[in-house]
Amino acid sequence: MSDVFKQAGAIPVLIGGFAVNYYGVSRQTADADFMIDEEGFPRIRALMEKKGFITALKQNVFAQMKPATPGSLMDVDFMFVDRKTLGQIMSAGSNCKIADCEFIVPSLMHLIALKLHSIKHNPALRETRDLPDIVELIRQNGLKSDDAEFRELCLKYGTLELYGKILEKAG
Repeated sequence: MSDVFKQAGAIPVLIGGFAVNYYGVSRQTADADFMIDEEGFPRIRALMEKKGFITALKQNVFAQMKPATPGSLMDVDFMFVDRKTLGQIMSAGSNCKIADCEFIVPSLMHLIALKLHSIKHNPALRETRDLPDIVELIRQNGLKSDDAEFRELCLKYGTLELYGKILEKAG
């Protein structure tokens, strides 16, 4: 996959389950999730189509590509952000290697912010998956959930109610 990104001249940030795994939390995932700027997507899309993917869904801030032959490859999801945001997340992120592919993962706090944002904007769908991820990321990485900086992050990207749930579960 990283060869597609290099060929397209696009630099994605690996988010989702693989990024959670990077920070020491074991979680199964059925897809690969990336953050990119929307301008880079058409080039990536064309190259992925040559590799046997189809665009299953394309919205303003999201696209999902699936293998043309179900079960042959993993689904790939793209979250679009502006270049400034992508640059900030990339500069604070870390390089990682998965199956001989090189990626950037967001910093731990940026990853948690993404998960908070996801829950805030779609709690019915995202809370059951992302809240346990946040709690485990806190535990595995020795974060203090009652710290003022962490509270501020939760209130900026989540809600007071969500912060309360994190405090209750992270104990």
